[in-house]
Amino acid sequence: MGRQKVILEKMARIFQIRNMLMRQALAECLGTLILVMFGCGALAQHILSGGSHGMFLTVNFAFGFAATLGILVCGQVSGGHINPTVTFSLCLLGREPWRKFPVYFLAQTVGAFLGAGIIFGMYFDAIWKFGQGSLDVDGVNATAGIFATYPSKHLTLLNGFFDQMIGTAALIVCILAIVDPYNNPIPQGLEAFTVGFVVLVIGLSMGFNSGYAVNPARDLGPRIFTAIAGWGSKVFSAESYWSFVPVFAPFIGAVFGVMVYQLMVGCHVKGEERDKREAVEREEKERLKLSAVSDKDAA
Repeated sequence: MGRQKVILEKMARIFQIRNMLMRQALAECLGTLILVMFGCGALAQHILSGGSHGMFLTVNFAFGFAATLGILVCGQVSGGHINPTVTFSLCLLGREPWRKFPVYFLAQTVGAFLGAGIIFGMYFDAIWKFGQGSLDVDGVNATAGIFATYPSKHLTLLNGFFDQMIGTAALIVCILAIVDPYNNPIPQGLEAFTVGFVVLVIGLSMGFNSGYAVNPARDLGPRIFTAIAGWGSKVFSAESYWSFVPVFAPFIGAVFGVMVYQLMVGCHVKGEERDKREAVEREEKERLKLSAVSDKDAA
C-alpha cells in the first residue's frame, strides 16, 4: 500500500500542470466531453432503437443531467462554462479576461469532438446496421443527427437563426441570474444542478425546431467528427449550410441575453447594493467627523 502511494505521488508530480490557463482548458475539455457523451449517447439510443430505448423526454433529461455532471467535474477548476457563449458573456461583463475565450472555445470544441468519438465507438455496430451499411446525413436512415443538430423540415434558415438566438439568450439570462451575487444567489454547490435544470427546460420548450444546440462547441465539435468519421463534407453543406447557424447565432443571442439581464435586473440589483454601501460609508464619515468635533470641544 505504501509503495502504491509513492508511485501515485511520483506520477502526480510528473503530470501536474502548473499553468493555470492550461489546467482550466483541460477541465473545460473534460466537462464538455461529458456533456456531449451523455447527451448524444441518449440521442443515439433513441434514434438507433427506433424509440424503444428512449424518447424526446429522456433525451432532454439526459442533456440536462449531462450539463450538471459536466459542470461538477470541471467547475472547481475552470468555472464550468462548457459552452463558449457562457465564456463570451462573462468576458463581455468583464468577469473573465478575453484571453480565456479562444482557449476555452478550442478546449470545449475538442471535448465535444472527443465525446462524439466515444459515442460513435460505443454504437458503431448499431449505426452501421441502422444506416444499412452507409453513413447518411439525411433520409430515413440518417445518423448524422445523433451527433450534431439539424433543422426540422418546416424550419427556414431565418427562423432557425432566431431560434438559436432566443434559446441562447434564455440560457444566458438564467445563468447570469444564477451566478449574480446580488440577485438571490444560489446556495454554494447547487449552481451546477440549477444550470442543468435550465438546460432541461430549454430542451423541453425549445427543442422541436432544431434540437436546441445553443452551444457552438457542442455542435461544431461533433460535426467536425462526423465529417472525418465518414459522413463527409455534407454535414456542413446540408440544409442550405445550416451548420453555420448553431455556431454564429448563439453568440448574437449571448449579447442579447447579457443586455436584457443587465438592463432589466443586473444593473439595478448591483446599483442598489452600491447605494447601500455608499450610504454606510457616508454615515461612517459623518460619525468620524462628529467624533473629531466632540474631541476638539472636550480639549
